Amino acid sequence: QVQLVESGGGLVQAGGSLRLSCAASGSIFGIEDMRWYRQAPGLQRELVASITNRETTYVAEPVKGRFTISRDDAKNMVYLQMNNLKFEDTAVYYCNAEIRTSSISAYTLSSWGKGTLVTVSS
Repeated sequence: QVQLVESGGGLVQAGGSLRLSCAASGSIFGIEDMRWYRQAPGLQRELVASITNRETTYVAEPVKGRFTISRDDAKNMVYLQMNNLKFEDTAVYYCNAEIRTSSISAYTLSSWGKGTLVTVSS
């Protein structure tokens, strides 16, 4: 069983910064793509950023130039550095990843964690 736990959210003023962390634990042999999503009240969950196991990154247009995704494979972690936060960044942030549990298993999408709430005050 693989678990993902997000942390690092909180209340911050507009223009401030936060760094989110997501730790994957359990029976992990390898991790391929890792992603951050967010869901604001009343809206659908949306992709914020992703990073491959070769560290190719993608950042969604609304956060480009402000958010940076990174990973630490030794710790099975992915991070989201969020700078110059805006009110519209307020949301619950979730991570997921494509994980395999052995050398012969396929990569499968992990289940969602509980998320971490980011609240940006204007």
